[in-house]
Amino acid sequence: MTQKSNASGRQPSLMIDSEVARQIRQHAHSSTKAEICGVLIGQDRNGVIKVTASITGLNADEAGAHVTFTQDTWEHIYKVKDKDFPSERIVGWYHSHPGFGVFLSEHDTFIHKNFFSSPGQVAWVVDPHSDEEGCFAWVGGRIERLSQIATVDRRGGERADESNRPEPSFPASDDEDKEISYEPKSVDGSSESSDTYSLQRLVGTIFSYITAILLGVLVAWYVFPRVEVVPVPVDPQTGQPLIGFGEDPGVGSAEQDEAKAKAKAEGDAKARDGDKQSLSQPNQSNGGVQGDHAQPK
Repeated sequence: MTQKSNASGRQPSLMIDSEVARQIRQHAHSSTKAEICGVLIGQDRNGVIKVTASITGLNADEAGAHVTFTQDTWEHIYKVKDKDFPSERIVGWYHSHPGFGVFLSEHDTFIHKNFFSSPGQVAWVVDPHSDEEGCFAWVGGRIERLSQIATVDRRGGERADESNRPEPSFPASDDEDKEISYEPKSVDGSSESSDTYSLQRLVGTIFSYITAILLGVLVAWYVFPRVEVVPVPVDPQTGQPLIGFGEDPGVGSAEQDEAKAKAKAEGDAKARDGDKQSLSQPNQSNGGVQGDHAQPK
């Protein structure tokens, strides 16, 4: 493309081989965190840019948000071009934007202006995260995204029955056994399977209930207060419970001795009162008899 045609302000026509586009996508997907780069090989004639091959940019300075062609990268590119594409020329470059869309950053624009400044050179950008693609070219002295891109299939026009290729056959693998079968099963097999499943479900339900009950008992045992029945001896004379029974002898021994002495004293007093009453009744009866019989003569 001449400078005159570029200055007209019309976008150039771009035709890229479908195999080249596939190779660029594959290269971009090989590094989803850092940018990759390469150059486009083809021809630029009569306002039409044809991309027929690509060369990967080995030993490039690749980072997450930029990529730079190093001296080793250019040596590799020209070595491959002179060997495999001696009659072709470099018609542009490609690089990836992993995760941040298709555009030309300030760094990308610097590379395009300084290394791909020919009017017939383009910049191909691909985002491997979204598979979005776009191409930028020189239009009227500025870099502009192309609105139309043509993809060429080298095998276009081939008849469907000319390949004569058989269907591919693959060896049997374990994956086939894992595929879901939609064929109806026999009645006997379904009955046995249903019975086995029902039995397993019943056993599982029983064990789950038993486990829940045991857990509930353990929780109640440790969380809720427990009532303990302790026998308390009663004094047979007073009918009052014996205070301090069963306690440690060293704790409150003075109070316990005092209470016991008091209870014993009350019991002895009641016993003496009973003895006095029993002795006074016979004396009174004897005195009355003597008074009746002692009459004056």
